[in-house]
Parts: sequence; C-alpha cells; structure tokens
Amino acid sequence: MLTAVVTRGLEVEVRLVVTAEEGETHESTVDCEFPLEEGETNGEYPCAAGPSPLAVEMKELAWGAGAFIVLALLMRFWLFPAVKKGMDARYHVIRSGHEQADTARAAARAEVAEYESALANVRAEAHERVEAARAILETERSQRLAEVNATIAAKREAAAAEAAAAREAASAEVASAVADVTTRTVELATGKVPDAATVQRAVDDVMGAGVSS
Repeated sequence: MLTAVVTRGLEVEVRLVVTAEEGETHESTVDCEFPLEEGETNGEYPCAAGPSPLAVEMKELAWGAGAFIVLALLMRFWLFPAVKKGMDARYHVIRSGHEQADTARAAARAEVAEYESALANVRAEAHERVEAARAILETERSQRLAEVNATIAAKREAAAAEAAAAREAASAEVASAVADVTTRTVELATGKVPDAATVQRAVDDVMGAGVSS
C-alpha cells in the first residue's frame, strides 16, 4: 500500500510510505521547491506546479476594479452631492443664525441707545420741573413771608395804636383823678376851692414832666 505524506513549510516535502501486507513499511522522500516550470519534474515522483501566492487573478482584478468604479460613481453622483448639499445647508443655517444674531445684537444696541436717550431726556425734564417747582416755592415763600411780615406789622401798629389809645385814656383818667385829689387837698388845706383850669394845668405839667423823664 502506497501512502503520501505532505509537509508544508518553506519547502514542500513529500514522503511516500509503502506498507507491505506483513506490516513492513518503506519510506521515500521527494522534495519540491515552488515554483516549478511547466513540465519540470523533481526526482522519481513529479510535483505539480501550484498557483503563485503573488499572482493576481483577472477575476479578482475585474471585481475590484468594478467595485471601485461603482463606488467612485456613487461617490461622484450620489454620495458627494448629498454630503455637499448637507454641508451647504448646514453652512446656510449657521450663516443665517449668525446674521440673525448680528441683527438681534444691532437691534438690542439700538434699543439700549434709545433707552439711554429717553432716560437722559426724562432726567433733564425732571431736573427742569424740579427747578421750576423750586422757583415757584421760593416765590410763594417770599410772597408768604411778605404777607406775614405785613400782617405782623399791621397788627403791631394796631397794637401800638391800641396801647397808645389805652395809655392816653389811662392818662386822662389818672389826670382827672389827680386833679380831683389835688382840688380836694387844696380845698381842705385852704378852705377854698381852687380854679379847675389851674389845677388841671398843674397836673398836666407834672404828668408831662414825669413821662418825658
């Protein structure tokens, strides 16, 4: 019985083992190195030429080229336009967002400037009103003070006139009383009634001298 044992490595080693009926074995070895030229044999037992691991199959090359061409066509006419369209749409969205933000920022700045201008106008108007009210209050205060001073002066003059009238009335009463007392005293002292005019003149002189002193 003939048995072939193949060992793979850097070299292909083929061992042929012959087994007899009684159980004895005979072994022979045939070494083959690839690649072998067409029709070349090595020793008693030929080694068939196998495919080269570096050779490129035409079917594989055709399938690879076809897949690459299909992928390139898909990228050129479908994938790349879709990606570019998405990028353009995203760019437009971002650009629109930036423009809207710039517009909103400009509007906010305009509103702030308008608010500051209105606030300045309100402050100026309030200051003018405060100054006008202060001037009005000062005028009214001056007028009120003048009126109060005039009233006080009138009341003072009236009080002084009343005091003078009262003083004159009291002086007349005092003079009359003094004249009566003097007349009675002189009458009691001399037994004669003095002249009323003389007594009154004397009393006036005495009271006038007392007042002037």
